[in-house]
Amino acid sequence: MELPASFVDYTRSLLGEEEYEKLAVALQQEPPVSIRFNNEKWKMQDEGLSAVHSPFDRVPWSSEGVYLDERLTFTFDPLFHAGCFYVQEASSMFVEQALRQYIKEPAIMLDLCAAPGGKSTHARSVLPEGSLLVANEVIRNRSQVLAENLAKWGHPDVVVTNNDPADFSALPSFFDVILTDVPCSGEGMFRKDPVAIEEWTPENVEICWQRQRRIIADIWPCLKPGGILIYSTCTFNTKEDEENVRWIQQEFGAELLPLEVREEWNITGNLLKDESTGTVHLEGIPVYHFFPHKTKGEGFFLAVLRKPCIETDENETKKAWETINSQKSAISKSTIARAAKKKGKHAGKGVPSVAKELMDVARSWVRDIGNYSLLTDAETVYAFPNARLEELEALRQNLKVIQSGVSVGEVKGRDLVPAHALALCPVLLRDGAFVVEDISYEQAIAYLRKEAIVLPAAVARGFVLLTYRGVPLGFVKNIGNRANNLYPQEWRIRSGYLPEELRIL
Repeated sequence: MELPASFVDYTRSLLGEEEYEKLAVALQQEPPVSIRFNNEKWKMQDEGLSAVHSPFDRVPWSSEGVYLDERLTFTFDPLFHAGCFYVQEASSMFVEQALRQYIKEPAIMLDLCAAPGGKSTHARSVLPEGSLLVANEVIRNRSQVLAENLAKWGHPDVVVTNNDPADFSALPSFFDVILTDVPCSGEGMFRKDPVAIEEWTPENVEICWQRQRRIIADIWPCLKPGGILIYSTCTFNTKEDEENVRWIQQEFGAELLPLEVREEWNITGNLLKDESTGTVHLEGIPVYHFFPHKTKGEGFFLAVLRKPCIETDENETKKAWETINSQKSAISKSTIARAAKKKGKHAGKGVPSVAKELMDVARSWVRDIGNYSLLTDAETVYAFPNARLEELEALRQNLKVIQSGVSVGEVKGRDLVPAHALALCPVLLRDGAFVVEDISYEQAIAYLRKEAIVLPAAVARGFVLLTYRGVPLGFVKNIGNRANNLYPQEWRIRSGYLPEELRIL
């Protein structure tokens, strides 16, 4: 790996000769492979999560993260497609510490730059019960990948949006927590992504820190007074890291919050030098750098800031609260329920209603149905938590929502066909709602390729939930001589062969 000369000069000056040489050596080595387990899925297995954890070294700052000894053939592991684990870079799992240490009550959280979904799925696992996660991605095709990964993770308290940060200005003081994992120059990903090296220039660093400030300025009014902003990058330089954090403090009066970290984690603190003395002040500036020569992971930076509880502009605050209150009064739960019942629509799309008998079928599939509302969008029925209906309507009125809650079923002719997302949501899928058939590895791969499946003659006809090692994979419709495969076409494994050496969990 040949690093850009300007990067070498700057980083050597930033870290000092000895530390830079250690970093340079680390950047030539193979990056570690890490995954994060989905505890809700592993509860279904006899072995349990503790047994799966035991062979691996734990990621010390993450409750469910582990390092693998080698990279697995993830594409050919059915448990990967079932959402039992997510392949995530270890350093970025440090976001968990910010959430666990500062978010103790149910919260509304925005992951602003969320694709492909590593931090969103992680946040959804550690947020307090009753929280709502809004996962946003500005690029359309990446937002579809984000929606897929969140559907596989399987939690109903999630909304996926496809919006520019500036679009959120319609929701002032709406979020308790905002995670801004902002686009950056990518220095921390050099050994994983050769393209990041090719695209790095000092000019790009300048563009990045200015773009990052625009993003923060756009999203700051959406954070509630007293709310938490988590600012992160995957880069090393202080322009995109410490200098931007200092700018947020000065521009918005934010309070920089410390995190409790262990010494053995080898996390590096502040690198910003005092302009008058040229020395680094490590005390009193709680920011967190991950360097691959010191921590087992890639480059990462994180800071936690709190918005002042009292806004300086009283008129702006009053206007913000008037907007929120007017939204709440206009979108009561009864209003939403009447709209869904009478018109079979949501947010005024004017689509045909879903027959009552099919809605009754959908209700029979959902666990704890009293906690959810069944809403319709075109011919899709989806479940969303009652407690967050007002927030959902505010989001739909002001943003481009591409997925909310969990799809339960799709109307096809006179039938309601169970949605794949329902199979992947253990919180929602009612025990006994479907006939269950556990299949072999070979059958699981065939199913994930969307090939026809033949089930034993004793299996009842109709919709059948397929499981692999006790974990739901998805649905088929058993018609006797074969079972029609209901796996989503766009998610299928496209490779027609198996690797000579399989490495799966």
